[in-house]
Amino acid sequence: MASATSDTRFNDPGNIASAHRSIELFAGGGGLALGLHEANFEHLLVNEFNARACQTLRANFAEDVELPSLNGTKPGKWPLAEADVATLSLGKFKGKLDLLAGGAPCQPFSLGGVHRGDEDSRNLFPQVFRVVRETRPRAVLLENVRGLTRRAFMPYFEYILCQLRAPFIRPKKNESWSEHKLRIERHLQSQRSGDSAERYDVHTKLIHAADYGLPQARQRIFIVGFRSDLQVNWDWPVETHSEDALLLSKHRGVYWKEHGLAPRPDHEDPKLTRSRLARITSDGDLDMARWRTVRDAISDLPEPSVGQSLANIDGHIGIAGARLYKGHTGNPIDRPAKTVKAGVHGVPGGEHIVVRTDGTFRYMTVRECARLQGFPDWYRFEGPRSEAMRQIGNAVPVSIARVMGRAIAAHLDSNSG
Repeated sequence: MASATSDTRFNDPGNIASAHRSIELFAGGGGLALGLHEANFEHLLVNEFNARACQTLRANFAEDVELPSLNGTKPGKWPLAEADVATLSLGKFKGKLDLLAGGAPCQPFSLGGVHRGDEDSRNLFPQVFRVVRETRPRAVLLENVRGLTRRAFMPYFEYILCQLRAPFIRPKKNESWSEHKLRIERHLQSQRSGDSAERYDVHTKLIHAADYGLPQARQRIFIVGFRSDLQVNWDWPVETHSEDALLLSKHRGVYWKEHGLAPRPDHEDPKLTRSRLARITSDGDLDMARWRTVRDAISDLPEPSVGQSLANIDGHIGIAGARLYKGHTGNPIDRPAKTVKAGVHGVPGGEHIVVRTDGTFRYMTVRECARLQGFPDWYRFEGPRSEAMRQIGNAVPVSIARVMGRAIAAHLDSNSG
C-alpha cells in the first residue's frame, strides 16, 4: 500500500516525448487534472468555481493566480483560477495550448438528475466552445455521463458534437440550438468550409472504466477532438482488462489464491453461467488482464473504526448506519464496484457500501472510494465526508484520465513533425 505520506506526484509519464500544455475547465476535485499531469501535461491554468473543490486543489497542487496575469507562479504548481468559467478571458493562451480538457457539469444529463438537459442553467457546454474559439487548442478532451446519449438528449448531444466540429460558427441572437445545428451542418457540407485550423475532427466513445483496470463499473462518454489542420488519425486506447478474465481467474482459483483465500464455488457468482464458462475455458488463456475488484482496491487497508481516524491514512474513518434495501444492494467485494456517485445531497446509499462474502456490510471510507476512482493515498480531500464524497464521485478517474492523456499526447507527437 502506498502510504498517505508517500509522494508519487511525478510518476513516469511513459514514452511521451515532452510535456504538453493544457488548460482544464470544471476541474472539481482534480481527477482529470491529476491524470493528465501523470501523462506529462503541464497545466497552464486549472479552473474551478466550487470553493470546497478549490480547497482540495490547493491542498494537493494548486495555487491561486490573479487573472488574467499568470506571472510569478511557482514551478510545479497548477495555477488555479477560482472563478465562474463565464468570467474567464483566455485569449492570451491562443497558439500556446495543446489540450483543452474538462468535464462540464453532468447534472443536466445525469440519469440520477432532473433531466433538463440543454434547458438547465448548469449546462456549460456553450462556455467550452467559447474557450475553444479563444484559445484554438490543438486537441480537446471532454467527459460526461452516459445519460447524455439517452434518446431524449441525443439530438442535443449531436448538436454538441456539431459545435465542436465548427466552433467558430457562432449561434446568432435568438437562434434556437436546432437552427444553429442545421446552419453548422450546411457549412460543413459546403465545399468552402473555411480554415481547417478552425474546424475539429471529433470522436466519441462510451468508455467502461473496468476495461482499463479501474476497480469500478463506471461508464462515461468521452469526446476527443483534434484540429483538422493537424490531420490526426485518432485511435482509442485499447482495452486491457476483461470480465471474462476475472471469471476465469476465479474458476481456476488464481484470484482467491492471490488474496490468500480458499476457492469459492462458481455458482456463487451469477455472472458465471454454464454457457459462459464453456466459452471462456475453450478460449484457453485470455489475452487480457482480469477486471479489478473492490477487494483488489482495499484489501491492504486496515479495517476502519467508526469515528476514528488513522494517523497515516487520510480519510480512512468508519461511519455507522449502513443499510441495504431494494435498489441499494451494495458492492460485492469480489466484483468491480458500482459507479461511485456524488448524489444530489452528497452520498447515495448502496453504491458506497461494501458487502463481504459472509453477508456483512459497512460503509466504505472516503479513502476507499478515492481508491476506486484511482486517486493515490497521498491525495487529500478537503471538507466533511459529504463534500469529499461529492468531489470523488464527480471526478474523472485518475487512471482513465492518464490513459486518455497519454493517447492524446502520443497522437500529437506523431503529428508534430
